[in-house]
Amino acid sequence: MTDAVLSLNVGSSSIKFQLSEVQGGAPVAIATGQVEAIGRAPHLIVRDGDGTVLAERRWEAGAELTHETFLDDLLGWIENYIGRDRLIGVGHRVVHGGEHFSVPVVVTADVLDRLERLIPFAPLHQPHNLAAIRAMMALRPGLAQIACFDTGFHAALPPVATRFAIPRAIVAEGVRRYGFHGLSYEYIARRLAELDPKLAGGRVIAAHLGNGASLCALQNGRSIDTTMGFTALDGLVMGTRCGAIDPGVLLYLAQQRGMTADAIEALLYTRSGLLGVSGLSSDMRDLLASHEPAAAEAVEVFAYSVARHAGALASVLCGLDGIVFTAGIGEKAASVRADICDRLAWLGIELDEEANAHNAAVISTQASRVRVRVIPTDEERMIAIHLLELLGGMAALGRRREHAM
Repeated sequence: MTDAVLSLNVGSSSIKFQLSEVQGGAPVAIATGQVEAIGRAPHLIVRDGDGTVLAERRWEAGAELTHETFLDDLLGWIENYIGRDRLIGVGHRVVHGGEHFSVPVVVTADVLDRLERLIPFAPLHQPHNLAAIRAMMALRPGLAQIACFDTGFHAALPPVATRFAIPRAIVAEGVRRYGFHGLSYEYIARRLAELDPKLAGGRVIAAHLGNGASLCALQNGRSIDTTMGFTALDGLVMGTRCGAIDPGVLLYLAQQRGMTADAIEALLYTRSGLLGVSGLSSDMRDLLASHEPAAAEAVEVFAYSVARHAGALASVLCGLDGIVFTAGIGEKAASVRADICDRLAWLGIELDEEANAHNAAVISTQASRVRVRVIPTDEERMIAIHLLELLGGMAALGRRREHAM
């Protein structure tokens, strides 16, 4: 009977997960799913690798249920699906690792306490990530838990890319650029090395374009700069987040409109971005289907934002050999990719219109100086890989200790 591992990506209103069997030391996904609309009308759906629905459940609107309740139900379904005692570990996405957690770690009480101190750095994400870990530890206290950090892939950014031009005393408190979407970029870097080793060894911009969006400058597969900074608000225009904004706007909102810090936070995180510009939706699919001028403007602002920041990263890389589009918009919105690439044609990009329209793996022409790829991301698989690597290391250490005795 093969072992299995669970990858969890927990947010404020959703729980995404992937259940994988361990085959030849590697994770192979056998079920994926999510609980969405937590706090409103919760809905659980689980599918196998072919997309067949394995389980589905809905709760009443407004049901007062905690993440622990949903995780308990999920564990119950998993044990019924694969049998008891096959699950050997759970890997968690944790948004912020700060300056001290740059690689995945086994979760202990001390690790949890240290991660709690980072909540002010990611107040809308970190509490939910940690709540899931605590819930899983309570539900299955003997099960190994590891934390994988969205900031980890960017831990080796050069100091010049992390520094804000503010007094050193504030920087000493940890106020610096960290970067996010690290699990996605790490997966893309690994996958690109498998698919196109020559390109992976060059200068590449990875574009994680979803409801949350950012770019990462990869040199020989390593992050040397990225568009998100101290928080996941910075950089590109996103679904409901503003992206880069003049700090003077925040001063204006506080001083002239009397907005509190909480009100400004809500504005920047939940009412801006594509939703703010369009006044219609934060979903790119809705905007592309709309005939409203404001929807078209929101799409244009998004593409302009991506191209503008990509130009800056090309400068950091001292040239560009490739672009990789990933995540929901990057993988599926052909017209948005075309708009972005058209704005970056000066770098030597020539798009193959037919390949792009069909979401092909390579969407640039053979004559294009910059190779443009579409690679689906898989953060949950990356978590599972880290989990198995850590569990393998722990087992090897245990064997060495037994041998030493």
